[in-house]
Amino acid sequence: MLSPGLICVVKVSLCVVIGLSFSLTSLFSAQPERRTPPHILYVLTDDHRYDALGALGHPFLKTPHLDRLVHEGTLFSQACVTTSLCSPSRASILTGLFAHNHRVVDNYHPVDDRLTFFPQRLQQHGYKTAFIGKWHMGGEQDAPQRGFDHWISFKGQGVYWPFEEGLKIKGRYVPQADATTFNINGQSVPQTGYITDVLTDYASQWLLSQLQLDQPLFLYLSHKAVHADFIPPDRYAYHYEKSTFEIPPTPHQNPDLFTLTPRWVLDQSNSRHGTEFAYYSQLDLQTYYRRYMETLLAVDESLGRLTALLKEAGQLENTIIIYMGDNGFLFGEHGLIDKRNAYEESMRVPLMLAGPNIPAGKVCHELVANIDIAPTILELAGAPPLESIDGQSLIPLLSLSPPDNFRDVLLYEYYWERNYPHTPTTFALRSKTHKFIRYHGIWDLNEYYDIQLDPHERRNKINETDMQSSISAMNAELDRILSLSHGQQIPLVPDYGPKFPLRLSEGTHRADFPPAYYQSNP
Repeated sequence: MLSPGLICVVKVSLCVVIGLSFSLTSLFSAQPERRTPPHILYVLTDDHRYDALGALGHPFLKTPHLDRLVHEGTLFSQACVTTSLCSPSRASILTGLFAHNHRVVDNYHPVDDRLTFFPQRLQQHGYKTAFIGKWHMGGEQDAPQRGFDHWISFKGQGVYWPFEEGLKIKGRYVPQADATTFNINGQSVPQTGYITDVLTDYASQWLLSQLQLDQPLFLYLSHKAVHADFIPPDRYAYHYEKSTFEIPPTPHQNPDLFTLTPRWVLDQSNSRHGTEFAYYSQLDLQTYYRRYMETLLAVDESLGRLTALLKEAGQLENTIIIYMGDNGFLFGEHGLIDKRNAYEESMRVPLMLAGPNIPAGKVCHELVANIDIAPTILELAGAPPLESIDGQSLIPLLSLSPPDNFRDVLLYEYYWERNYPHTPTTFALRSKTHKFIRYHGIWDLNEYYDIQLDPHERRNKINETDMQSSISAMNAELDRILSLSHGQQIPLVPDYGPKFPLRLSEGTHRADFPPAYYQSNP
């Protein structure tokens, strides 16, 4: 598995070799030159790990089109999400708010109608807007949403392939929803092929129909890929069949590598989101990882198609492309799979910006997040900002003299779901060097890591004497941020959706309390 430290080598090499290739005068000077607002293409993928990019030195994954964004634009090496779960993260992207403020705390409840989405501001500023792809806020919601002139979506997670009797595909076929139709501006239209390709076709059609008009465009392309279960198109099926990756050690198999692992982590190993009983199956992690990378190839190809279309239309030089993952994904780290928790593989995502006046070859190491997307896009467009948001624009970080104090720490939150009872309510504070994780409503250990010296977060220093002042300071700062952002009340939502509480009877049984919790009778 790639180590988070590997990215540092890439950072240095990119900055030295490439440098800055765009003039920043018109966009970042005190009195910018008046110009036509740029087209903006925002591409969001599902469950895309921060290190799943060829440009970051992956041992076998090839992503030439995503790599081009890294080389020709700006890479945010420490980009995170504030909640590592599809719907909460997507709501944070649209509103610039923490989950405790937009209150989409699971995958089943919609965004409050009173909240404003940033595309509404773009419309007010003269942009033509389109949403194409996975919405996934409000359970089976697929109806057109505010802020978009053109709408194409589907219910829930959607499916990689439409269900058809006799359909032969090379990948593993596991339907995740009954719906195999798209909602196109209120009309139901059958899905006809592999979903990444079909969404790209729709995106291409809309761009071609609009680019000749004298109006700035905003396209939000929201892929289903690479959400589990991973199914690549036929052309990429088994493409990496001979490739392997190093399966991460787990606390159960390699206890000497870990210190003070919380009980809930040890217990979750034997659950739907653990390696022992992953998705209630005998999952082959190597095969699963290969299918993930093969599925990602179609996303990379999609970006290449859209970039080529913009170039052929003579509009690439006036288009800002933003690429991001909605959350990360664990492939065995800590004995876990999936996301939700505050570990690095779960909360970190790829984030790249490229286009006119975006520095090329720049690697920004500041703490940035999904809540920063809305204010960033609005500032790039010159559109009115949203009021009372938790994020901030990334534009100052793209200047020749970026601020030194953009964000010292980033808040992370996840609220316990009855559907997935094995992950507790989690609050975390991440700085550039350390992470403090505090759990709510569970009799267990908190966590504190030096993520520079311990990037895999295996040595929990929560009980070390010389760390207590730092831990107390981060705990106090966590409370301060929650207070300032009105996050001191846990959102409670109606019970909804299926339940996944099962454990494998032959698997690891319940973990013991940590030794520090035991005391002799005084």
